[in-house]
Parts: sequence; C-alpha cells; structure tokens
Amino acid sequence: MTSFSVAGSHVVVVGAARSGLAAAALAARRGARVTVSEVRPAAADAAGAASLRRLGVALELGGHRPGTFDAADLIVLSPGVSPRIPPVARARAAGVPVISEIELAARWLRGRLVAVTGTKGKSTTTALSGRMLDTGGHRTVVGGNIGQALSSQVDASTPDAIHVVEVSSFQLELTATFRPWIAVCLNLSPDHLDRHGTLEEYARAKARIFANQTGDDAMVINADDPRVLEMARGGRARSLRFAVSRTLSEGVHVNGDAIAHRSGGVDRRLVPLSAVRLPGRHLLSDVAAAAAVGTLAGVDPDAMTRAVQSFAGLEHALEFVAEHRGVRYVNDSKATNLAAARAAIECFDRDLVVILGGRFKGGRLADLGAPLAAREAAVVAIGEARPRIREALGDIVTVVDADSMTVAVAAARRLARAGGTVLLAPACASLDMFSDYSARGRAFKEAVGRLSGADEP
Repeated sequence: MTSFSVAGSHVVVVGAARSGLAAAALAARRGARVTVSEVRPAAADAAGAASLRRLGVALELGGHRPGTFDAADLIVLSPGVSPRIPPVARARAAGVPVISEIELAARWLRGRLVAVTGTKGKSTTTALSGRMLDTGGHRTVVGGNIGQALSSQVDASTPDAIHVVEVSSFQLELTATFRPWIAVCLNLSPDHLDRHGTLEEYARAKARIFANQTGDDAMVINADDPRVLEMARGGRARSLRFAVSRTLSEGVHVNGDAIAHRSGGVDRRLVPLSAVRLPGRHLLSDVAAAAAVGTLAGVDPDAMTRAVQSFAGLEHALEFVAEHRGVRYVNDSKATNLAAARAAIECFDRDLVVILGGRFKGGRLADLGAPLAAREAAVVAIGEARPRIREALGDIVTVVDADSMTVAVAAARRLARAGGTVLLAPACASLDMFSDYSARGRAFKEAVGRLSGADEP
C-alpha cells in the first residue's frame, strides 16, 4: 500500500465494462472527481452505472469527448481500451498520466499479490492457485481478469490477505509500480497481434509483470517455454521454474506418478497425478504452476492435493457439455487464440469436429492444419474469420460455414461420427458475435442442449 492519492483530482476512466466501473467507484470513494467515458451508448452493467451516479460519477456515453480527456489529471483504461485511441494518445502526449485499472487498484492493496499471466491457462492457474492457498490456510481473494475486478477488492483488502489475480497483456502494458509478490508466466505464443502489432511488443507487455519485483519477490516461470525464459532473464526476483515435459535439476516437475519439487537434488512429492481431474497435458502444466505458487507460499502437499482433487476445471475451459447419439460435445470457448485452440485439439485422438472462428487476433491459422488432419477432423467456421479459415484450412480438411452458433452446432452434428467429439475451440475473440467468450460458450451449450429435443435444432 502506498501514499498515492487522487483526492480532489479529475480522474477519467475509459470503458464502462466491469473493470472500468470498479475503477471509477474506487476512485470516487477515494475522493476523486470521476468521469467515465464510453464509446457505446450504454454501460455494460446498468445497475453498476446507477450505483456510480449515486457516488457522483459522471457518465459520458455514446462517444469520447476530447475536452474531457484534455482536462484530466489521471486517465485509467479498462483492459479492452487501447492506449492508442486518439483522445488517450493526445492526452498522454500532453503529459496526462495514463494507467491501467490493475495499476490503480494495486497502489492501494494492503495484502500480498500473486499475479498470473501467459497466452493460455491463466484462468485455470489463477483459480487453482487461489484454491491451494485457501486450502492451505491463507486468507485468499481471487480475481483480476476473471471474476471480481482488482479495484473491487481494495476496500476489503487486509495486510494478511493474498490477492491472486489473472492479468492480461492489456492490463500489464500500462503498469508503472505494479509489483507482485509472486509473478507467474505460463507461456508465450502469438496473440492479440491486432492490438500489439508484433510478438515482440506483446512479449514486452507481458514482461511488465516482472519489472518492479525485487529480490524479496519470486518468479514462477515455465522452463518448457524458451520465450518465457527469455522474458524472465532480466528479472530481479528469485526464480522457481516448473516443467512437465522434462526433468529439472531445481524446480517443480513431473517425477513418475507425481508433481514434485526438486531442491538440492531431492524430490519432495507435492501432488499425485491421480488427483488431477483436468484433461490435457497443457492443463497439467497449469497444475504444476499452481503447485509452484503453493510451494512458495508454504502450502503443504496434503493441502495442495486436496485442492487439486476438488478442482474439476472452469466453465468454458475444455468443459464436457453432453453426449448425444454417441458424440461428445466439449466447450472450450476460452480458447481465444491459436495456441489454446491447438492445445485443445491435441487433447483428442480422432473423429473430431471443431467449431472455429470469431474475430481474428493474428497468427497463422494454417498451423492448425497438421493437428486437424492427424485427427481426421472437420471444421465449422463462424464469425468474421470464416474467409480466413477457409483459405488457411480448406485444402487440408473439410470446412463448412455457419452464420450462428445454432447453425454451427447443427452442422457439426451432421459431420460428427459416433464415438467422436464436437469441440468449440474458436482460436479467435468473440466480440463479432457475442459480448464475451462466456456468452459464446453459453450459446454453444444451449444449442447442444436443444439437440436432445429434436432431430435438428
């Protein structure tokens, strides 16, 4: 916690979704004169907007007013808002400080902070780390990019609390003092290139998670990922590596039938593999990362194991939905980039139909061709990315188009073989058709649910 104050200042919060509304409320409670600027004609949460008005917050909806930004003492961006939009860029060039919502919140937190980033696996690792710490007896609060915004946690923060937060590149790129006690980096592969432009810029944003750490802090880094090792090279915190694809001389790895911590040449068993209920090798890596966090926090192996045994995964992350006429339906709507979609595809052996598409974020769709062909897969393409998907994959596997989730599930059902799987793993953002990935996942589950009631949806 710092002496940072916004009392009497004009704070402009850009974006009226969950994080923006939480940041606005926090700044208002701390004495700021707050304006929320939103390009859409309404806030995402009408009740939240009404609560802000009662706090005296001004809501400017339906477009950004340049004068509002120019008169700001501080600008706080929601994660979905680019710092490159003209009114923000102009104010920044004029010397107005621009920070992210997590930067604002972290300046007032009184407890310790565990921050988790990576291209895929952030939500699973965050949730499981929180469960391990809670099971181990720590007062734990989970949120950030999942669940409760960090700004919503500040007023209830206590010195003994551990805040476990998922943080994205969008949130990290505008941090200045953000300093996790434990910073976790799971992996790095091309994502959000529509915003960051290059993989190098994306990596620089992610690496901000280590920037303010000292020797009193810790880094949990994936030794299976050379890009992560490179990102962490300049970090000053002590390092604890984890891996599931190789044995480590020091760190958390898989040894026989258990995840273990090797230190001084001796392995200490942490979690038996039999306790892990999550499918896929990439999710085992998330368990190992969470076990590394638990090790640093002093959680005993029995508590770690109980936490893992009780954790069946998150909604929209390789979530089994139903089996209909011998075909399984699996919802991985959280697979919003190519690396996550590929990892999901590789969880299945053959006879796979994959629903792909949405708003493309960059990368090579053709990289999905080999794993799809190896599984005798077919693809149903949805959203803005349909032409890209046909061009990249149409000569490798069968690709059919669908203009809604209901039509996509019906098409997948016709392509599926008994004993096979229909997998929603979009490899794209959802915002062309849905409000977010969870709305997309719910639409998939609802369409699957209708299959049992009729021969065709």
